[in-house]
Amino acid sequence: MGSWSTVSRSSRQTMNWGKRLARLVQGGEIIGLVGELGTGKTCFVRGFAEGIGVGKDAWVRSPTFTLINEYSGRLPVYHIDLYRVSAPEQQESLDLRGYLYGNGVSLVEWFDYLPADLADEYLEVSLIHRGAAERELRFIAHGEQYQQLVERLREMA
Repeated sequence: MGSWSTVSRSSRQTMNWGKRLARLVQGGEIIGLVGELGTGKTCFVRGFAEGIGVGKDAWVRSPTFTLINEYSGRLPVYHIDLYRVSAPEQQESLDLRGYLYGNGVSLVEWFDYLPADLADEYLEVSLIHRGAAERELRFIAHGEQYQQLVERLREMA
């Protein structure tokens, strides 16, 4: 498991890291977003959506109440929020496996709420408060495919 960290000093920089990652994905990736409330998970997804070609008129927002937002770009984007979905039967009703292993890219906020048996390999993006506007972004690879993504992100720094 390889990892790499960088510091974002603004929401724009956080979005730019999302854009960079979007340029690298090919479909079928699982991106797990971990962090406290207000660390920039949805901001990262906005950048990702822009980078993958989701139109400017799409309103990329946290799916806290809708649970899953789907966007069309170069690849389908599945923005999933598990904050309010804790019971296994609730998660089963969402058909998470269908999204996670489909042709698109799944970005899962509150990824640590996902049952461990649903994703063996994934890229964890951990966002950590380091001040009022400063965030540490940690990219942690779980699997060879994701190790390559982390290495390519490091090269883009």
